[in-house]
Amino acid sequence: MQGVIKSYDPGTKDGVVMSERNFTEYELSPNALDGSIFRMLRQGQRVIFELDESGMATNLRLGSEVDMGTPDFLQ
Repeated sequence: MQGVIKSYDPGTKDGVVMSERNFTEYELSPNALDGSIFRMLRQGQRVIFELDESGMATNLRLGSEVDMGTPDFLQ
């Protein structure tokens, strides 16, 4: 799935990614960045992700090459 980072706290590594397809929000798995090129995330950043067994976003990878910014409905 591809989505947009809605929120991310680098201290706690808690965050939410929103699916671009249906705007469903998924919490980030505690290990979402393990093995990824990401060390932190920013609001509005596009990512590709998978869902783990508990329905949390994991295995984050680069999304679109262009950061489209924060969608209007997040503000």
